[in-house]
Amino acid sequence: MPNLKKAFSKIYDQYIEKIYRFIFLKVNSKEIAEDLTAETFLKCWEAFKEKEIENPQAFLYQIAKNLVVDHYRQKEKLQTVSLENNPLSDPRQDLQETSHLNLEMERVRTALSNLKDEYQDVLIWYYLEGIPVRKIAKMLDKTESATRVLIHRALNSLREELKIQKV
Repeated sequence: MPNLKKAFSKIYDQYIEKIYRFIFLKVNSKEIAEDLTAETFLKCWEAFKEKEIENPQAFLYQIAKNLVVDHYRQKEKLQTVSLENNPLSDPRQDLQETSHLNLEMERVRTALSNLKDEYQDVLIWYYLEGIPVRKIAKMLDKTESATRVLIHRALNSLREELKIQKV
């Protein structure tokens, strides 16, 4: 059991921030993201005790994705974004730059939330988390070329969504 805890601890340390960020971008609430992240790792731990998990990263993202879906099913909420919870802003920037950055982040998050879930996921994983195409392909059980096409289509959809918002 101690080796099991040690192995899981490494997985936790490696993925906690990524899973939190993924969930936060989906639910746009710090508190909900924290709760769902904790639940994600709890479910992973329960499974980890029973059997070896071949791809912990894919497993964690799948749990997180399912929990987000369950959250919206239960709450039937519309996704909204709060500028107060923007973890990506840099407080050292002057007020005008920060304000402009916050408005742009709001615009991108709103556009992202209007995309279908699969597009949101691949854009977050590839561009924000920096997960390589090969790993995303494995997580989605698709070929690398199909995953590249999916990322390309998702990016085009995001561009279109951003154009619509500008009008």
